[in-house]
Amino acid sequence: MKKVGIVSCYFQKNYGSMLQAYATQQVIEKLGYKSETICIDGIAKEIRNAKLKYYMRQLNDWNVVKGKLGFIKRFFLKKMDNNFKENILIRDKKFNEFKNTKYKLSPVYNSKKEIGNYCNNYSSVLVGSDQLWLPSNIDANYYTLNFVPKNVNKIAYATSFGVSSLPKRQWNFASKFLNRINYVSVREEGGKNIVKQVAHREVPVVCDPTLLFTKDEWLNYFPNKRLYKDKYIFCYFLGNNPEQRVFADKVRNETGYKIVSLLHMDEYIKSDISFPDYAPYDIGPEEFVNLIRNAELVLTDSFHGTVFSVLNGKKFFTFRRFKEGSKLSTNSRMHSLFNLLNLHERFITSDMNVNDALSLDINYEIVWDRIELYRKKSYGYLIKALKVGK
Repeated sequence: MKKVGIVSCYFQKNYGSMLQAYATQQVIEKLGYKSETICIDGIAKEIRNAKLKYYMRQLNDWNVVKGKLGFIKRFFLKKMDNNFKENILIRDKKFNEFKNTKYKLSPVYNSKKEIGNYCNNYSSVLVGSDQLWLPSNIDANYYTLNFVPKNVNKIAYATSFGVSSLPKRQWNFASKFLNRINYVSVREEGGKNIVKQVAHREVPVVCDPTLLFTKDEWLNYFPNKRLYKDKYIFCYFLGNNPEQRVFADKVRNETGYKIVSLLHMDEYIKSDISFPDYAPYDIGPEEFVNLIRNAELVLTDSFHGTVFSVLNGKKFFTFRRFKEGSKLSTNSRMHSLFNLLNLHERFITSDMNVNDALSLDINYEIVWDRIELYRKKSYGYLIKALKVGK
């Protein structure tokens, strides 16, 4: 049997990125196929340069530049501040351990042409999920699957644009690559609208690969391990929104729980420095899941932080990382997720009264039933798409 080739951001030092890439691999194997994640090492520089070129075009937009200042500061601190650098290297080591032990990677190829030639050895090539069709990634022209030969079955599973609309200059290009993929599915309603608008295709919305597995199935992959004896609030904030840390502090004062937080994930955030009781850096994707499993409460602005809170039946609240309508906003995926879960009251703003928030309960039996229906629909799509290439 030929393998299924996977195009994912398995290498991204981000918990959600690595966990969805791992889940994609595991679900393909669960369905009875051998899989191989295409190694990006040989073309990583080419992709980075294309994305950098995209962002250079945005330099005349102050809102975009302002949104990237924290990333820039983190980059320089990692080079100049030895303590900061050591902490980030500890975390990076955990990410690299996960990457090197959990994925079945292809050999390294030095060009997209080489990868394309090798794709003839696959029954299908699947891209997904995460925000792989962000405008910057479309310009990088890797997650588009344009390098895959015409005769090889191409699948997009739960792939996300991350934004609610594409720049008009990308419409023609997006139409071509989207219509070249045999089976297209997206993760959000916003993505469905984009595909219909630019490629004139009706496509299904399916669940993120991390949602394809139940709490018990995730336990089979990552056994439970409690990392802190204290009862704690797990804070996983990626955005630079100090008021959300203030809200967490109020919850700490109200409950008496400690705060465990993962700092400076995407960017340097000053308000993170003296905020938590525990700020571990030796946390990989498996430890991340266990921090959520054993928390009394989760506060996050992360899509996958929300997903794993729900799968584990946790009390949680999710904040908006971006202002609605901003150019950098990826809030559309959160709206789709909360529409699926019917848990809109958990998507809050930091000015909500803490006691009112803590009094809200969740009937997880109803939530999990909704997810199971969505899961079955998503499995059906994936089974059909993979079978064509068999």
